[in-house]
Amino acid sequence: MITLKSSREIEWMRRAGKITAAARAVAREMVRPGVTTHQIDEAVFHFIQSQGATPSFLHYNGYPASVCVSVNDEIIHGIPGKRVLREGDIVSVDVGAYIGGYHGDCAGTYPCGDVSDEAMRLIRVTQQSFFEGIKYAREGGRIGDISHAVQSYAESQGFSIVREYVGHGIGQRMHEDPEVPNYGEAGHGRRLLRGMTIAVEPMVNAGSASIIQMSDGWTVKTADGKYSAHYENTILITAGEPEILTDPEKSLV
Repeated sequence: MITLKSSREIEWMRRAGKITAAARAVAREMVRPGVTTHQIDEAVFHFIQSQGATPSFLHYNGYPASVCVSVNDEIIHGIPGKRVLREGDIVSVDVGAYIGGYHGDCAGTYPCGDVSDEAMRLIRVTQQSFFEGIKYAREGGRIGDISHAVQSYAESQGFSIVREYVGHGIGQRMHEDPEVPNYGEAGHGRRLLRGMTIAVEPMVNAGSASIIQMSDGWTVKTADGKYSAHYENTILITAGEPEILTDPEKSLV
C-alpha cells in the first residue's frame, strides 16, 4: 500500500534526508587510498548518532553495519571490513538514517584517488541517469516514466542496468510500496501522487547486466567482473518539481 505523507511527516522526512545526505558526505570524504571500509562505516555510525538519529541499515534484516561499501565490481550491499581502499578503486556508499519515525536513504559512487577515464565516465553516467529519471517524477505521471528515462540514458551511453534490484517507496519503513525499477516502459506502472516519497537508485554496470550473489548473503557483484556504480536519492512528489530530500547541497555538512 502506498502511503502519502502529510505535511508533518514530510518535515520529518526532510530532517531524515538531511542527516542521511550529510552521512553520505562523511563517507565520500573518507574515500581515499589507505582507508579501510570499516573505518568508513565507523565514521558514518558516529556521525548519524551525533545527529540524534539511528543508522537505518544497522541490523536491518540482520545486516551487520551502518553503511554498505561496495568496491569496483561490487554492485550493492558490500559489508565493511578490513579491505583497504587502493588508488584507482571506485567506491559505492549506501546509507540511511532514521529519526522521528522516518527514514532517509541515499547512495553515491566516488573515485579513490586517480581512476581511469572509463571508470569516471561510469560514475558520471550513473549519477546523470538518476537526474534523467526524476525529470519525470511528477504528479500524474507513472513510475514507468522514471524507469524508462533511467534505462534509456544509461544504455545510450553503452552501459547496462541491473534488473534484480530496484528503487522503492520509503517513509516509516525503509522499503515501502511502490517498487521503482530502473528499466521499463513509459506510461506504465503506478500513478505518481503528491505526497509520495520514493528512493530512485540506478545501479549501472560497465559490462553486462548479469549479477552474482556472494556467499555472505549480502554482497552482489557483476558476473563479468567489470565495474558497477550506484547513485540514489530520496525524493518527494510535489505539485511541481520533485524535491530531493537527500540533496547534498542541503545536507548538514
